[in-house]
Amino acid sequence: MKKWLLLTAAILLEVTATLSLRGALDHPALYVLVALGYVGCFAALAMVLRAGLALGVAYGIWGASGVALTAVLATVIFGDPLTAVMGVGIALVIAGVLCVELGAQAAHARRPHPEEATS
Repeated sequence: MKKWLLLTAAILLEVTATLSLRGALDHPALYVLVALGYVGCFAALAMVLRAGLALGVAYGIWGASGVALTAVLATVIFGDPLTAVMGVGIALVIAGVLCVELGAQAAHARRPHPEEATS
C-alpha cells in the first residue's frame, strides 16, 4: 500500500510542477513551486522503486497518469483545448499502462519464489 501512496504523491507533485510551470509564465514566483514539485516528484518516485514496484510499471503509471491529469487540469485551469481525439489518445495511453501492469503481475505470478528455486 505504501508504494501506491508514494506513486500517487509522485504523480500529484509532477502534475503540480508542470501546471505551475505554465502559470509561472505570468507569475514568476511559481518557479519555486516548479522546482520543489519536480524535486519532490523524483524523490517520491525513487522511494516507490525502493519499495519494490517494478520500474516499467512505476514509470508507466506515473507517466500516463501525469499526461492524463495534466491535460484535463490544463483544460479546466487554463482553458486549453481537449478534443475527442485527445481524449481517445489519453484513453489509449491509460489502456497501454494497464496492459503493462497486468503483464507485470502475470510475470510475477509465474516467477518461482527464491525458496522454491533452491530446493
